[in-house]
Amino acid sequence: MEFAKAIAMAVTIRRQISKLKRDDGNVESAMVLIPLLILFMIGIELIAATNLRNGDAAIAQGDASRRAISGEIFSNDEVIELYSPDKFAHIRVLITHRKTMIPELIPGLIAMMSGSPSTDVKGAAIMEPIN
Repeated sequence: MEFAKAIAMAVTIRRQISKLKRDDGNVESAMVLIPLLILFMIGIELIAATNLRNGDAAIAQGDASRRAISGEIFSNDEVIELYSPDKFAHIRVLITHRKTMIPELIPGLIAMMSGSPSTDVKGAAIMEPIN
């Protein structure tokens, strides 16, 4: 009797193990999960690039305002002179540049789209006349 129970138990264990060894759904799961993961990473990279560009634009604008008030001009800045017939309406515009590298979450994605992994933003402000 105990021998029959042992054989029945061994058969049951073998059936359970064979059920665990089956690969049903693994290929289908991979066919869905891999493209979904790539799509998710592309979305995260676009969100990161957009947020970095917006932050850089705010910093460049702040730098332009600060330097326009203080009259500080760097070598990579542009100063545009807007002349007017009125001698009191002479306007100078300061343009600042800021360039930052974007981290690549998916290697080669930006190169594949023939772009450069960097942001290049400008800030502009009217310069105060220096007395």
